[in-house]
Amino acid sequence: MRVGLKDVAERAGVSIKTVSNVVHNHPHVTPATRARVQAAIDELGYRPNLMARHLRKGRTGIIALAVPELGNPYFAELAGAVVDAAADHEFTVLLDHTRGEREQEVLVSQGFRANMIDGLILSPLELEAEDLRSRTDDVPLVLLGEREYDLPYDHIAIDNVAAARSAVRHLLGRGRSRIAYLGARTDSANRPAQLRLVGWREELTAAGVPAPDDLVVPVGGWDRDEGARAMARLLDSGTRPDAVFAYNDLVAIGAMRVLHERGLRVPWDVAVVGFDDIEEGRFGAVTLTTISPDKQAIARMAVASLLRSLSAGDEPGGRELTADYRLVERESTLGRR
Repeated sequence: MRVGLKDVAERAGVSIKTVSNVVHNHPHVTPATRARVQAAIDELGYRPNLMARHLRKGRTGIIALAVPELGNPYFAELAGAVVDAAADHEFTVLLDHTRGEREQEVLVSQGFRANMIDGLILSPLELEAEDLRSRTDDVPLVLLGEREYDLPYDHIAIDNVAAARSAVRHLLGRGRSRIAYLGARTDSANRPAQLRLVGWREELTAAGVPAPDDLVVPVGGWDRDEGARAMARLLDSGTRPDAVFAYNDLVAIGAMRVLHERGLRVPWDVAVVGFDDIEEGRFGAVTLTTISPDKQAIARMAVASLLRSLSAGDEPGGRELTADYRLVERESTLGRR
């Protein structure tokens, strides 16, 4: 038979209310009583019935997280952080990936799983403001990433322009002056790739360093293969940078492989900075200097925003929340010490 609060209360010799206070970690319980109740919980193997608790509040206890690609280490690490943050509030996370396709992002945002979830955290790539303006689903929504919508949904991002400027400033400080940007996209001005390009150009201009177009290399995607192809195209064009700022760590890792194959040493011949601080970048033959977004903070802020929406009812969102980042200096710009 399932062990309940009454069983624990009887074993500990306290009231059911006291057991509930201990389970919910309320402060007004003496240390001795808390220890006695915890001992009874451990002895009886009591586990809270989270489903019943959520149902009493008219909830499912499930929130959804939809990202472009779970195979991308950044999104995988972010998903893990969201799962942990949700668990702190006794919520389960349903994971979905949209492949960065507008049709799938619209489907997710319009609530095709609305009866299963209490809220949605969505990191879109192609979704447009008009798609969200026509949204009829009332499930709370929090947006991640750098798409700007000016709509009544909380939006969490880092300052990509400032982060890119930090990366380029670091390379300039290492004595580099021909700094390539790998990862440009021309299809939208408000996506991360373009914001990072803006930061690259602004920092070079502020330092009085040329920012020629032949150092800007577009890509068709943001994985290792694309980074390798972009680096090869740049070198084959006869343009020789002394540093590379890559859209993300995967592009940077692909670029470093080509540099190695061409006999160019990182960082002595070409320094490299990535973006995302994925685990792979810490364990390569040359560890990767990178911009590290605070994924834990992004996850906590996203979950907290959803819970705020659940508690606020019809109160609109629309807050712009900025998470922190830092530059992590490693061997790809510093060399081995």
